[in-house]
Amino acid sequence: MTILRQIVLGALLIIMTQTPSQAEAGSVLVLETSQGQIEIDMLPEVAPNHVARISELAASGFYDGIIFHRVISGFMAQTGDPTGTGMGGSGQKLQAEFTDYQYREGTVGMARSMDPNSGDSQFFICFDGCGHLTGQYTVWGQVSKGMDVVHKLNVGEPPANPDRIVSATMR
Repeated sequence: MTILRQIVLGALLIIMTQTPSQAEAGSVLVLETSQGQIEIDMLPEVAPNHVARISELAASGFYDGIIFHRVISGFMAQTGDPTGTGMGGSGQKLQAEFTDYQYREGTVGMARSMDPNSGDSQFFICFDGCGHLTGQYTVWGQVSKGMDVVHKLNVGEPPANPDRIVSATMR
């Protein structure tokens, strides 16, 4: 057996025996909300660092009890701020992972300030009319079930009676 062949076979063996992380396995983020359940397919091939961070925050219970503090009819619903004001976060900023993934109904993106590298824990789910955000905000997920629930969220900035994430779990 040639040395090159041994190296290739060894590398394949290592790759085949590694256990994929939650993000690499194509995990689903399940949001149990005050309106019902929303399932978000994570997109690690689009934004691996964001998927890893959202997975970590969900697994730690960070999102449990957080309100949807900004819901704009026909545009998007935003959550992920523990203060409920739109100004808070987890304290860990992420480098932007911009792609050409098209924003459409159910696309989940990372909220940020004017600084592209300021995404933290806040995210938004598009209703429709989000196409102009493509390439400007990191996409990390796509709603696979529960868009009807997203459409039921109380509207406002903040809503008079905000809906909340009861629990966020990884599946």
